[in-house]
Amino acid sequence: MKLLRVGTAGAERPALLDADGALRDLSGLVPDIDGPLLADDAALGRIRAAEASGELPVLDATGLRIGPPVGRIGKIVCIGLNYHDHARETGAEPPAEPVVFLKAPDTVVGPYDDVLVPRRSRKTDWEVELAVVIGRTARYLASAEEGLAHVAGYAVAHDVSEREFQIERGGTWDKGKNCETFNPLGPWLVTADEVPDPQRLSLRLWVNGELKQDGSTAQQIFPVGEVVRYVSQFMTLYPGDVVNTGTPAGVAIGRPEPKPYLRGGDVVELEVEGLGRQRQELKGA
Repeated sequence: MKLLRVGTAGAERPALLDADGALRDLSGLVPDIDGPLLADDAALGRIRAAEASGELPVLDATGLRIGPPVGRIGKIVCIGLNYHDHARETGAEPPAEPVVFLKAPDTVVGPYDDVLVPRRSRKTDWEVELAVVIGRTARYLASAEEGLAHVAGYAVAHDVSEREFQIERGGTWDKGKNCETFNPLGPWLVTADEVPDPQRLSLRLWVNGELKQDGSTAQQIFPVGEVVRYVSQFMTLYPGDVVNTGTPAGVAIGRPEPKPYLRGGDVVELEVEGLGRQRQELKGA
């Protein structure tokens, strides 16, 4: 299934994109697309049955905003330097263990919402990523297979980063990762049963129409199941939590000087195979 949330920011309602591309209203069945729903097999079964029967009301998509596909996210766990080609382009050694950092849930916006370049920013960068949405409480998992079994679905994430704040201003990466609007998510949550192998997905990103990133999750140093297993050793993952699994090569920081960092007026488009496409305009904060 392709699950999504539509409407004005803060007042989104649940919806489904059917096999014919029609938008269907789920608000008569469930209150939201969130952790409690993703952990409720019976509720998900009712949605599947209603989709199959054709009984779900059609929504007019004209002018309808698409919001983040998951509501009330508890936490966003991010994995840094998780692609062999990205590690090479930045001159970093592939990490022996996953590099883990956190983004605040309030960085999440819809896939077509504006992204704000922070004040005094000189190095705002792009990163297309595969996002994993957790469906079962994960703590101290024993294997990568268990990790995959705890995934509810997948989505496109844009892990926008300010590199000066991240690397040159001291402390941890958090300052360069948590600026407002720095995690567009969506357009859909595609349930795990429709993604048989998350290590065979292409990822692409364009800036002002120019292809900048063209990679594959096959290049991940730590695959999805192992990432979920590993993170569960250090924190509990709950239904509705999001894990951003890293970005392939092609980011601005990995390019020759002068590096083409994002500025107000730029347009970024990105996609992950089978998970949909995003588009954001960059504006000043």
